[in-house]
Amino acid sequence: MSAGVASDVVLFGGTGDLVMRKLVPALFHLHSLSLLDPGCRIIAVAREPFDDEAYRRLVADKARSFLHEGHDESAWAAFLARLEYVGCDVRDVASFNGLRERLKPGGSRLFYLSTTPALFSPICRNLSASGLILEDSRVIVEKPLGHDLASSQAINDEIGACFREDQIFRIDHYLGKEPVQNLLALRFGNSLFEPLWRREWVSDVQITVAETIGVGSRGEFYNSTGAMRDMIQNHILQLLCIVAMEPPASISPDAVRDEKLKVLRALRPIVEERIATHTVRGQYRAGAVEGQVVPGYLEEAGIPAGSRTETYVAIKAEIDSWRWAGVPFYLRTGKRMQDKLAEIVVNFRQMPHSIFGSGALGHFANRLVIQMQPNETVLLHMMAKQPGEVMRLEPVKLDLDFREAFRTQRLEAYARLLMDALRGNLTLFVRRDEQEAAWRWVEPVMNAWAESEELPRSYNAGTWGPAAASALLVRDGLGWHEEIAR
Repeated sequence: MSAGVASDVVLFGGTGDLVMRKLVPALFHLHSLSLLDPGCRIIAVAREPFDDEAYRRLVADKARSFLHEGHDESAWAAFLARLEYVGCDVRDVASFNGLRERLKPGGSRLFYLSTTPALFSPICRNLSASGLILEDSRVIVEKPLGHDLASSQAINDEIGACFREDQIFRIDHYLGKEPVQNLLALRFGNSLFEPLWRREWVSDVQITVAETIGVGSRGEFYNSTGAMRDMIQNHILQLLCIVAMEPPASISPDAVRDEKLKVLRALRPIVEERIATHTVRGQYRAGAVEGQVVPGYLEEAGIPAGSRTETYVAIKAEIDSWRWAGVPFYLRTGKRMQDKLAEIVVNFRQMPHSIFGSGALGHFANRLVIQMQPNETVLLHMMAKQPGEVMRLEPVKLDLDFREAFRTQRLEAYARLLMDALRGNLTLFVRRDEQEAAWRWVEPVMNAWAESEELPRSYNAGTWGPAAASALLVRDGLGWHEEIAR
């Protein structure tokens, strides 16, 4: 299956939020750039009794607000004409007869399971029983893939009984973001960073994914998930792997994923006696975000009284390898934070001696900031001389803004990953052993929290989280990026 080859894209959960917010806009983006073959059809599957026209009207109403500004209306109309709809009860194998009638005989098929994970197994079983899985068929599965290691293994076993591992695309949309891919280019396409990318020169690494929003209408789901499962186990550990991995032999999927797996296996376990010193979990209370008063987590719809679900996590992680021994990796995520931010900060060690006199450098150290949100940039912080006769140094930033540097239309994360799935490129998708290694690392922490009588630490909405998260770094003589950048 590749771009330029007619194929069927089948969206299970076709009336759901993810399809309308992310998948339809991503597929429309590919369509508008002529990256979908004219014969490629998009078939939505859900329980509602729609026909094709009724479904197109639903998409036109629900998805329009998520399209790029200034999109071409004629292209949008042509895209809507690609959409088809099949009503189906995915737990009933007989219900798949309608889908079989719509699919091209022998054509390439990409199945996207945009449903609750509880439906992954029946969908795969019934696709197989209906003879709809062909040699080059592929399946994309969304997170969360399980609630813990055992449930993740069970789901993977069920999917694996119907699809080969090279047919299974476990999506993590953070890996589709341009700055993350550019981190691979910066590390392995330039000789500048490789000699410095190690314990001798790196002081610490910080990975932050912060949101200003609360749980919104997802209260019931989020309360059973929490920040550790929602963000750390997948997105943030994947980013850590990209930062810390050894150079792969090539950019081929398994070469890259083999090196990521080594990082996950080298993560030092956070044993029970280190939970208090290496982890912080928090829960937001009422506060103000962007000038608006917002409720606390326990006042949100769908959240039971006394819930102990964490909306914030900070972790000090350590990698037991020759490259990274002794370098702390600080991982942080939270809801109702001060700013919407997703970034990787590599702090380099301070100069051993200043020739410019006492205090000329202060506490300054070079740092590389790879930002994914709100802007897609790479910033290198360094010192330069101010203009004038006196040798006076001032911090400056070398700024690589991808929108300015590359004035071409770029694919958003979901569009890029959908294109890779159509082409059969697994590099930016998560392999089963990676996923299970991540669960093995986070599960003891979750179990210790569950058994502890200590409640999550409160933090005001609109702040950077509990004070204990700052103490996590202060103990090492360090500070979070926004604290040292003031």
